[in-house]
Amino acid sequence: MTNRAMTKTALRIALTFAVAVAINFFWEVTQMPLYAGQGSIANVAVHCIAPSLGDGIIVLMIFGVGRVFLRRSDWSDRPRVSGYMLMLLSGFTLAVFIEWVAVYILGRWSYTVAMPLLLGSGIGVIPILQMLVLPPVIFKIAARLLDVIASLSA
Repeated sequence: MTNRAMTKTALRIALTFAVAVAINFFWEVTQMPLYAGQGSIANVAVHCIAPSLGDGIIVLMIFGVGRVFLRRSDWSDRPRVSGYMLMLLSGFTLAVFIEWVAVYILGRWSYTVAMPLLLGSGIGVIPILQMLVLPPVIFKIAARLLDVIASLSA
């Protein structure tokens, strides 16, 4: 990989992470009423920063899975069917695993009765949807930003 390609990949990763954290922050704040013991809106906003950073890492993990299986660092720019399937499969798997460990092993959070649950699992549907719906949007925005940056530096 050339220095230029490595720089573009590093920029893609940085943009993807920044976009992922920003978008996931709003999702986190919106879904907080579905989690027990959250308190005031200010408390919710502060407590959503760390999960949003974690969500950014999860999106980078999805990117990494795509990089390995599709063998292209730009796969997320134009994912095609195989890329979208990979996003869905890895996003679902990661979300279910993380949610299950956080709720049932670590006891990090619990749900209110308003949280819809995935049948037979006791895992919240909304955090799973988060990793199914948001990664394609995040990758699309990051690709557009990368295009804008490339056009400005050309």
